[in-house]
Amino acid sequence: MQEQRAKPILVVLSGAGISRESGLNTFRDSDGLWEGYNVMDVATPEAWASQPELVLEFYNKRRAQLDTVAPNAAHRALAALENDFDVRIVTQNVDDLHERAGSSQVLHLHGQLRWVRPEDDPGVTSDQWLRVGSAALPGPDIVLGDVDERGVQLRPHVVWFGEAVPMMEEAQAAVSLADALLVVGTSMQVYPAAGLVHFAPAGCPITMVNPDADAIQGFETVVTEFIQAPASQGVHEWAERQQRGRS
Repeated sequence: MQEQRAKPILVVLSGAGISRESGLNTFRDSDGLWEGYNVMDVATPEAWASQPELVLEFYNKRRAQLDTVAPNAAHRALAALENDFDVRIVTQNVDDLHERAGSSQVLHLHGQLRWVRPEDDPGVTSDQWLRVGSAALPGPDIVLGDVDERGVQLRPHVVWFGEAVPMMEEAQAAVSLADALLVVGTSMQVYPAAGLVHFAPAGCPITMVNPDADAIQGFETVVTEFIQAPASQGVHEWAERQQRGRS
């Protein structure tokens, strides 16, 4: 028996471009630097093993930066779409801007900046994760010596280069249910996240929003519609079109 849905399911795949419009630099630049740090020095298991103080410093600074920015028009537009859609966001971003805009279903593929976990936790379950800024872990900084109740050092709850992406199966399952798929602020060039579009059901319309005309390269036969625009403009355009279609 076919599932009866109160609202059509809209799955959103979001990436760094949507957060950049809020003034948050969240991804690796072409020169290999990330907020002035070489990514291999701060975002790999090897870096954590050899210089954990530097890794913690980097994420402490990123967490502080997150407190200086706010959700933008694209984040707010996606949250507003919950009036008409069952919106399920799968994001590559580690910030909480989608949640702060009001989106209620957000799956973070690459972890969450405001959370930490014991270094022996693979990041699959949330039983031992702690939110920075909570009663259990006031923060805002995490330093060597911050441990769980077993004495295990806490690390950023972020998927580093070279680590598995534990939420991939859940993301694939979400995309497989989509009535519509919206790809925002990501060129889908980083795997395994880039492969998620291929889990959309047959006939599911796929819209990509990106200001870079080259972003669609490699996905020309997959993407139904390409909106060459910043996230804030493109999401609004898509949402308005859906509204007109229902009126």
